Amino acid sequence: MSKETSRFAFVSSDTDDARAALDTLSARYGQMPVADAEIVIALGGDGFLLQTLRDTMSTGKKVYGMNRGTIGFLMNEYRAGGLEERIARAVSETIRPLEMVAVTHDGESVSALAINEVALWRQSYQTAKIRITVDEQVRIEELNCDGVMIATPAGSTAYNLSAHGPILPLDAPLLALTPVSPFRPRRWRGALLSNKATVRFDILESDKRPVNAAADHTEVKAIASVTVRESPTATATLLFDPNHSWNERILAEQFRY
Repeated sequence: MSKETSRFAFVSSDTDDARAALDTLSARYGQMPVADAEIVIALGGDGFLLQTLRDTMSTGKKVYGMNRGTIGFLMNEYRAGGLEERIARAVSETIRPLEMVAVTHDGESVSALAINEVALWRQSYQTAKIRITVDEQVRIEELNCDGVMIATPAGSTAYNLSAHGPILPLDAPLLALTPVSPFRPRRWRGALLSNKATVRFDILESDKRPVNAAADHTEVKAIASVTVRESPTATATLLFDPNHSWNERILAEQFRY
């Protein structure tokens, strides 16, 4: 690896383990400003990695995560030594986020990007009533549920999987549309959609049955409608050790029991 590309920007979450790793690695390899670095090393858990990806979205920077969190599904193993060699051998995965445009009950429009999913859920004790339209065709007139989400392949093993949605290979041109605790129609378990689809959610009786929406960690309260599509322009690039690639982890997750 050349001297130019051996320089990294290290960033960490606000935990003791992550901050200690930041001190160790920056002392060993040097520290560049994030704005000047080609490769950003994210130290923390999956949530912090997603935040780093959002912060570097569409900049051309590559993000290499090392686990200093709890689960670390998206992270590489933490080791202080041999970082240049690991980066040189790393496999890159470029992903596209979802674009969410949420319109609130008061008419405010809020836009945000989501790497994992755009999720809607009821704000009160009453079930939500949601109309679902795909590419301008109404597919469900009224879904009574606790919530519903659109997940990317990258996010299919997160909240989507907890709601019994399908796991999608990272290179699959698909999105998962998954309900959360559907009451009517009770047996509907969701759908697989093309990643070119545009999905609109309209909240029925929104004044009586308020619903919130979130694009990953960007939350909008009391929504009237949400439109979701894959971003045609924004991208994020992750680096993985070749023996622990994201595709392999997603495949292995389907055989866990």
